Amino acid sequence: MGEEAPFSPSHHGLMSSLPRRAKVKVQAVVSKDEFSSLSELSSASEEDDKEDSAWEPQKKVPRSRKQPVAKESKPKRVPRVKKTTLQINDGSEGVAVKEELNNSVAIADVDLEDKKIKVDTVKTLKTAKAKRKNSGQSPAGQRIKKLKVDEESNRASTAETPSTSTLWEGVCKKEESEDDFTFGQSPLKKMKTETCPQGQPVRFPANANNIKEEVEMNWDIVQVLSERTNIELWVCANIIRLFNDDNTIPFIIRYRKELINNLDADSLREVRQTLEELRAVAKKVHSTIQKIKKEGKMSECLLKALLNCKTFEELEHVSAPYKTGSKGTKAQRAKQLGLEGAAKTLLENPGELSLLSYIRPNVKGLSALQDIETGVQHILADMIAKDKDTLDFIRKLCQNRYICIQSSLAKVSSKKVNEKDVDKFLLYQNFSCNIRNIQHHQILAINRGENLKILTVKVNISDGVKNEFCRWCIQNRWRPRGFARPELMKILHNSLDDSFKRLIYPLLCREFRAKLTSDAEKESVLMFGRNLRQLLLTSPVPGRTLMGVDPGYKHGCKLAIISPTSQILHTDVVYLHCGQGFREAEKIKRLLLNFNCSTVVIGNGTACRETEAYFADLIMKNYFAPLDVVYCIVSEAGASIYSVSPEANKEMPGLDPNLRSAVSIARRVQDPLAELVKIEPKHIGVGMYQHDVSQTLLKATLDSVVEECVSFVGVDINICSEVLLRHIAGLNANRAKNIIEWREKNGPFINREQLKKVKGLGPKSFQQCAGFIRINQDYIRTFCSGQQTESASQVQEVAVTSSAGVEVTNEKQGKKKNKTAVNVVLKPNPLDQTCIHPESYDIAMRFLSFFRGTLCEIGKPEMEQKINSFLEKDGIEKIAESLQTTVHTLQVIIDGLSQPESFDFRTDFDKPDFKRSIVCLEDLQE
Repeated sequence: MGEEAPFSPSHHGLMSSLPRRAKVKVQAVVSKDEFSSLSELSSASEEDDKEDSAWEPQKKVPRSRKQPVAKESKPKRVPRVKKTTLQINDGSEGVAVKEELNNSVAIADVDLEDKKIKVDTVKTLKTAKAKRKNSGQSPAGQRIKKLKVDEESNRASTAETPSTSTLWEGVCKKEESEDDFTFGQSPLKKMKTETCPQGQPVRFPANANNIKEEVEMNWDIVQVLSERTNIELWVCANIIRLFNDDNTIPFIIRYRKELINNLDADSLREVRQTLEELRAVAKKVHSTIQKIKKEGKMSECLLKALLNCKTFEELEHVSAPYKTGSKGTKAQRAKQLGLEGAAKTLLENPGELSLLSYIRPNVKGLSALQDIETGVQHILADMIAKDKDTLDFIRKLCQNRYICIQSSLAKVSSKKVNEKDVDKFLLYQNFSCNIRNIQHHQILAINRGENLKILTVKVNISDGVKNEFCRWCIQNRWRPRGFARPELMKILHNSLDDSFKRLIYPLLCREFRAKLTSDAEKESVLMFGRNLRQLLLTSPVPGRTLMGVDPGYKHGCKLAIISPTSQILHTDVVYLHCGQGFREAEKIKRLLLNFNCSTVVIGNGTACRETEAYFADLIMKNYFAPLDVVYCIVSEAGASIYSVSPEANKEMPGLDPNLRSAVSIARRVQDPLAELVKIEPKHIGVGMYQHDVSQTLLKATLDSVVEECVSFVGVDINICSEVLLRHIAGLNANRAKNIIEWREKNGPFINREQLKKVKGLGPKSFQQCAGFIRINQDYIRTFCSGQQTESASQVQEVAVTSSAGVEVTNEKQGKKKNKTAVNVVLKPNPLDQTCIHPESYDIAMRFLSFFRGTLCEIGKPEMEQKINSFLEKDGIEKIAESLQTTVHTLQVIIDGLSQPESFDFRTDFDKPDFKRSIVCLEDLQE
């Protein structure tokens, strides 16, 4: 990869000495802290947040060394680390072993064989075991240490390439298995810092890109992914690791920016999709290998060819000869008659070939010379069509030549085809376009016409391409070795013709069409995603009473008035377009005045224009005085589907579906995101041929876009709906239901830590969702003041207060979580209303202390002033370094502290267009 090292070679001496000193110093700290935390584990509660601080020093160890270290110093450093770690007293031996392994994995030179690592690991483990026997330890402590040691030893022994990356994966995986123990601490704090020493973007060494996949292939998945997506190798390696560890896209985009080099969500989705494709290919290759092995046809050469396949097309091509049809191909039948030898002789030694010797008068297919010639021709055609060099040549030739795709009206349109449908494809009834210039939507249209049997489509490869191909084959690739008689050359020419027309041309057509279709589908899905994001992030219109109008002629216009908090205040039906408009105007005016409502939202369906003109006319005449009424038009796509859904039935029981759609229309302006997530995205109608593309891909992408939008806007967990919660990163329908049930049973959430008590929300889910869940402090203050006085009288001994504001009484606690008898007094934490992740609270508090900021100033102008002046003085890079974090993490913290309390980034996006009068061109004047 040729990454730049942080120091130039001239600093080599400084490099090797600096990290070493830092390491020895830190080790001592580790021993002390770790010892205290482990001895407490047996008595104090395991949910005790002290674990956070216990891990602090450990985080610093990997940070103190700069990542790409000059090679010569590495082998020397390994033994030295070993000495210091093994001398540490038995209290901290768990850490000693862990540190030793971290260092051996992270620093060991690439050239050290796996054997050596295994030996080191085994030695360390033996000493660790011996020490554990001597020291009387609580079972819980022992269990933790054993777990850590086992985890780390597995990592070290299986790691193909000793590197930070393998270590990082180890730490992540460990979170899962240590579920019982690390429940109290904010998950994966270690992981983040260990991967960002000194707050610099992590560039794993080039060797760290070897990621072990479930199924091994001859190509490296990171390499291929990088080539296909045009993203650097180290970023691809990081992305694969992040996805392997079940991280969600919103979480990665906001809290792991330095690992993905600032990619946006769309690129990340594209990488994930490509990754899934490659894995699917690998899986299929391996099942094909098993199948061919079963039939006993596997050869060394074939195995290699199969393991080299990177796409389904390549695999299809390599495995085609080994597919068993009922009759077999023409070539297979000729081979069964024993003509393969003749074909090979024709190419290798044509002088000795006598076709007459193959005649067998009573055998069908060998009775005449003509039959034998045909058989040989079929075998040669098959060989040519399956030859890699030949195919590579023709593919390359096609890249530089004019190849067009043509569509025309099908000659025999079946009787079932509707005349209206035929008219829809008028554009494509005589259509021709170069395949390099054709647009994505044109491909999708042609494909749809072909599926409906209205169009016939063909790919045109010019005769020039065919002639040049045949000339090349005769002169280069398939030239007989020796003089061939004219009749034999004729067979060879016929074989080439037959091979091109019958085998190669159809293959090329399939390839071109498949590539065009898959590209068009991807673009279609991406476009849908972009449009959907734009729609979901429309700026909300909070704090207004709105009247939603679902317009109609015969069945009248449905009205619904909703309060600023989305409650339904009134529903009604008025008939504006049946000659009763005057009478109904009085009713509308009365409703608007009664509910002090001055904003009308009109759906854009049937009778929309007439309804708009009606309201514009009344507003112009100042009919609604003293109210200053304005209206806007909003898309009602999906409103009618939603109004008859079980979701709507649950939300508005007993309300007529027609009136429900008026409510939905009004809510779409009040909070577009909260309303539109209730509707399946493909019914919102902002896509292109969405019913023709792969539905699984479409669903995955749209769900991901919804998740991204909801997560980035954030939800107030104490008032949001279950539907909205489902779409937060790390949550699903089940967890959302459990959160709502917990809220109904125990009252509002006071801080984010309480989320860990919800059933089914483990450390991993908490880590993914915590940063996107907000807790409104005003809402909590009123609730908290009453609750705290009660609980304070019950609780006598308060042990410890963590940065997250949870107080835990020092009661004895069972080993298992379900036996915990812990009284918790909760304090609201002002950081819970920001986008700062709980894993960074510690850094945020240290950052605040730098310029004497306080938590109660969050979101206030004075906080912004303090931060700005502090940044001007020191610069963000320098501050990040002194806080031992990355610039990206610090930026999130700065945003979180300085954004106003009810900050919503959607306010910068499109707003609904409120109008009073302009309806048609005549209304415009200079």
